[in-house]
Amino acid sequence: MIITIDRNRPKKLYLQVGEAICDEIEDGRWPVGSRIPVEDELCKKYDVSKATIRFAVLELVRKGYLNRQQGRGTFVCRTIPAPEMRMTTEFDELMLEPLEPVSVRVLAQTLMTPVDDLDVKLEAPGETHVIYIRRLALAANEPILLAESYIPYHFCPELLREEIGSQFLTEVFEKKIKIPITRIKVFIDLTHATDSEGLLLGVPKKTELLLIDQHFYSAESQVMYMRTVKRVGRFRFSREFTYK
Repeated sequence: MIITIDRNRPKKLYLQVGEAICDEIEDGRWPVGSRIPVEDELCKKYDVSKATIRFAVLELVRKGYLNRQQGRGTFVCRTIPAPEMRMTTEFDELMLEPLEPVSVRVLAQTLMTPVDDLDVKLEAPGETHVIYIRRLALAANEPILLAESYIPYHFCPELLREEIGSQFLTEVFEKKIKIPITRIKVFIDLTHATDSEGLLLGVPKKTELLLIDQHFYSAESQVMYMRTVKRVGRFRFSREFTYK
């Protein structure tokens, strides 16, 4: 049976496909433990593109309906999503708890070739092009942190043309490019300011800074690595979780 997706509905196609897949699961046609059809079959079944199918599947993976297994396929996990702890999106990237308004300046938004161990940090060996975005956050015109983001080019080439401004990249991914962020790994350490970092943050070279490495994932794929350095003693870091 081919289920028709209504393109006149205001709801996005990948969400409609997700609803249709959930109906298959909850009606027992695709029982728990079974493998769902491959992309080509789903495209034919729902009359949509592969990109739409991928986004629909990623969203159901995030919600706990499906589980993707490398080299095996995508399997049904459960008919009712498990409770989860989800991070709120507001200020997810910079993790600041501002006591006054914070502004963000975009210093660079360009294409680069991976250097040093960047391909390892992105979990993308052999990656040839990476989108590089450098931003400076200020409070009362005082620089407080510097964030550098690296995104494999093939995931979202349109990001080069996006007017980032003060937008959070997580929101750009999810709302504009339709790549859901399903997991974030955060590592916090101390480092010392380089010449460039010291100049931008207004501190002497080798001043101790807080270092935050963040790895953003959509299902099994890492879609962004962000390196942030912050002046010590200026705002607390904050991460809010909501039980769903």
